[in-house]
Amino acid sequence: MHTAGLGIPAARPVATVAYSQTIMRIIANRGASAGTETAKGALFDALAEVAGALASGRRLEIVDLLAQGERSVEEVARELGQSLANTSHHLRVLARAGLVRTRREGTRIHYRLAGPGVEELWSALRAVAAAERDDLGRLTRAYLGPLEDVEVVDRDELLRRLLRGDVVVLDVRPVREYQAGHIPGARSVPLEELASAIEELPADVEVVAYCRGPYCVFAPAAVRALRRAGYSARRLEDGFPEWRRAGFPVAVGEKRGRVSLDRGRP
Repeated sequence: MHTAGLGIPAARPVATVAYSQTIMRIIANRGASAGTETAKGALFDALAEVAGALASGRRLEIVDLLAQGERSVEEVARELGQSLANTSHHLRVLARAGLVRTRREGTRIHYRLAGPGVEELWSALRAVAAAERDDLGRLTRAYLGPLEDVEVVDRDELLRRLLRGDVVVLDVRPVREYQAGHIPGARSVPLEELASAIEELPADVEVVAYCRGPYCVFAPAAVRALRRAGYSARRLEDGFPEWRRAGFPVAVGEKRGRVSLDRGRP
């Protein structure tokens, strides 16, 4: 919900958006200030606060992580390899900008993305960077390794093959992320457990692995391991958040679920 006349979000509960005194004065006197340079400046400053909240690699890592599901401060800190104090600071910046929401459970605070628009913003940022930065390909290869040997499958093809039942799909993210949401029919095989699970996979069916998104290292590593073991393997073109955001079927919980003709998109 937005404040009339300005497009500035209305005040939210504690631990979400904290506006500057200037912006609060504009909101309180919006009729008198409409059309003024002060009001315009406050509007663009509010937009800049959102951009500024994303002006940190660690905060972008947090957004990428929370796209998989809700996390406590402690869990985010462990995932990022950062101190609790630094992680709490980054989360507060994201909360002030309205990009994350909180839930308290006893003494523990859990964070989640404010809504699907935050995922869209993160996706758009990645797309612009990939199109306009000449060094992004080199940086991506330095992290994920050369991807020429890791073939991809797009979402539509994977869905068709799931409907036919002629593919094995592996979710190689941590178990908690699988439980929060996964591709129906996918098996939960965290990357660190792949070596022991390989021998249980059928040898005559192609395997498709997926993880968190286009900059997640788990799926490329899984595909390389599977190919070394003699399997035909590819990775999903991006990750689970992109699959969900595109409107494809999703299962929740420990059960694999399944794709059916009335739920899927042939």
